[in-house]
Amino acid sequence: MRVVLAEDLFLLRDGLVRLLEAYDFEIAAAVESGPELSRALAELKPDVAVVDVRLPPSFTDEGLQCALAARRETPGLPVLVLSQHVEQLYATELLAGSSRGVGYLLKDRVAEVREFVDAVVRVARGGTALDPEVVAQLLGRSRKQDVLANLTPREREVLGLMAEGRTNSAIARQLVVSDGAVEKHVSNIFLKLGLSPSDGDHRRVLAVLTYLRS
Repeated sequence: MRVVLAEDLFLLRDGLVRLLEAYDFEIAAAVESGPELSRALAELKPDVAVVDVRLPPSFTDEGLQCALAARRETPGLPVLVLSQHVEQLYATELLAGSSRGVGYLLKDRVAEVREFVDAVVRVARGGTALDPEVVAQLLGRSRKQDVLANLTPREREVLGLMAEGRTNSAIARQLVVSDGAVEKHVSNIFLKLGLSPSDGDHRRVLAVLTYLRS
């Protein structure tokens, strides 16, 4: 699996390269600025891009904007964004376009190596990966706005795990319930959020977008 990595801090960039290579990823390019990232994504067409939100020269949201531009040029290009802090606007902007193959993690999550690697793989395969802290803040904001008022506490918990990119089986293991119980909760979430029957994975993302866009 070929990766383009963008991180301006040398030590973190080098650490990420070593970590990913240890798990048999091929580092197609490891860059430190927005312009370098744009060129690498356009020329190399990687399986997944792992991108710091803030990159030179602007040090604002340069990395995110380069990644979004690349996804417009190559629809579905998988992008996992790393951020120092939770920025709800960044998460919303990332998920506002095509909802497949996107992720948003806090940099601290890199220390949880297995979970980080799983997130990279999940995004590369077209799934989603949202940091639990991002999900918690977004769910908290949504509760204040009563977007999820009709959901039970358990359904909110299931929705939070869905937003992290967990499968029904993974949710069942974490909550220590049956797969059937999780399927029932997910169906109730779709019903209460007004998401009509369609592709299952697509509705999972739409359930997350319902409160992201509220």
